[in-house]
Amino acid sequence: MPASQPRSRARDRNNVLNRAEFLSLNQPLKGNQESRSSSRKQSGQAGAAGAQNSNPKERRQSQQLPEEDCMQLNPSFKGIAFNSLLAIDICMSKRLGVCANRASSWGGARSMINLLGITGHGIPWIAGTLICLVKSSTLAGQEVLMNLLLALLLDIMIVAGLQKLAKRKGPYDITPGLLDYLTMDTYAFPAGHASRAAMLSKFFLNHLVLAIPLRILLVLWALCVGFSRVMIGRHHITDVLSGFVFGYLQFRLVELIWMSSNTCQMLISIW
Repeated sequence: MPASQPRSRARDRNNVLNRAEFLSLNQPLKGNQESRSSSRKQSGQAGAAGAQNSNPKERRQSQQLPEEDCMQLNPSFKGIAFNSLLAIDICMSKRLGVCANRASSWGGARSMINLLGITGHGIPWIAGTLICLVKSSTLAGQEVLMNLLLALLLDIMIVAGLQKLAKRKGPYDITPGLLDYLTMDTYAFPAGHASRAAMLSKFFLNHLVLAIPLRILLVLWALCVGFSRVMIGRHHITDVLSGFVFGYLQFRLVELIWMSSNTCQMLISIW
């Protein structure tokens, strides 16, 4: 034991860290700790005072911000499904827009597709219905033509109102034509040509006696008119499908408010 004590003392003397100039490295100064703790307390007190002096609106906003961030970072399943379907609709509509411009893959057939779309426009149908109504001499023919005119006018007003509410643009930036401006068909949802074609085909199938080949051609015409709007880049696929649905609903509405022969004759006499 007496021999071990001198050895330990010798080790302590030889240890460099025990020298006076290195003591500050081993033992932190109390003054620094006290200054740091006091600065932390002062900053905490200043923050508490600032929080007390802040407005209640700012407190509410600071409390609501994390919830809003969570809602944006963690959307609901319905939101994810809707955004996914919307992205698929836009992608497929752009791929099917093969006649959107002259540089497209089917750009040479654009004029023919536009001509097919004109057959489903409202202005030619209204003009043709008025001409047939003037030349018609039978009460049954006038009744059908008057209700057809009512259906066409309702179609233009309903589609224009829905498009103003939705204000959805097409997959391509295409300027509407003159006939589109006349019928207020300037937006994409729902497709006015598709709703009109569906309504007309259902109207003719229900009120005209047609052979089976003509019935098939009438349905094919309605489908071609609707999807021609996708080919020229004017509407999305969902715009056309919703147009078909609205066209059928418009036909059902006209059937509910069908004008009788006496009412039609009264309106014709006033006109």
